[in-house]
Amino acid sequence: MNIVVLSGSPRKGANTDTMVEAFAETAREGGHTVEVIRVASKKIAGCLGCQYCFAHKGVCVQKDDMAALRDKLLETDMLVFVTPLYYFGMSAQLKMVIDRFYSFTGKLSSRKLKTALIAAAWDSNDWTMQDLSAHYQTLCRYMNFQDQGMILGTGCGSVSMTKRSPFLNQAYELGKSLKG
Repeated sequence: MNIVVLSGSPRKGANTDTMVEAFAETAREGGHTVEVIRVASKKIAGCLGCQYCFAHKGVCVQKDDMAALRDKLLETDMLVFVTPLYYFGMSAQLKMVIDRFYSFTGKLSSRKLKTALIAAAWDSNDWTMQDLSAHYQTLCRYMNFQDQGMILGTGCGSVSMTKRSPFLNQAYELGKSLKG
């Protein structure tokens, strides 16, 4: 299976990267191809809502890195959303990419991609990930995505905290569990 990981963290080597590495390692061991794309390092602008894409078969008027990313997303079998938790939602960098799905929603949703969510937060309250989880589940429902799991890493405020948490093992197990 071809897997694209969209990492919305602006910090290399941080908490979410630690979980992504664990996921990718075991997914690759299972014979899957994994490409991690750091969307925070890409030049991707927000959707303009201009409707240009409707008149031009899903092509966006903006000439940025989203065009190449779009092609990858339309060829992959699984999409993994990765984000640090910022004010109880995903990072702006990841949200911007998701907003740009607008120009090719029909094509992307018809693929019925497998998806997963990996998130890390400093806070460990039981309600910390509630809104992010709801957003992801709604996205899956709307886009016909087939959820393969969520790793909602609370209490992962540093790499050492993440490594001591049960969430690192959950990332390994998610990668190991993938079929197809």
